[in-house]
Amino acid sequence: MKVAIITLIIFVFNIPFGYWRANVKKLSVQWFLSVHIPIPFIIFLRIYSNIGFALYTYPLFVGAFFGGQYLGKVIYNRIKALGKYEVTSCLVMDCVRMCR
Repeated sequence: MKVAIITLIIFVFNIPFGYWRANVKKLSVQWFLSVHIPIPFIIFLRIYSNIGFALYTYPLFVGAFFGGQYLGKVIYNRIKALGKYEVTSCLVMDCVRMCR
């Protein structure tokens, strides 16, 4: 149960970073930051939740990591395709702007 909750947290946490990554040039500094900034958070979650670094957790957490990044990219592309809103690199600000 604990592993499922941590997996869901990792997935949701990575959505804004995938959104950011979709708006920057591939292999740029911002692109690397959008991929690597969530990693210390994930390590902290592993240690804080006492899950540790068991081998069976890697496929789940890596899948959640890349799934969240991918969903962020999909959200970015769909908002951009609508053409109604000015799209930035920040998912939160874009959502606030769309809700007005």
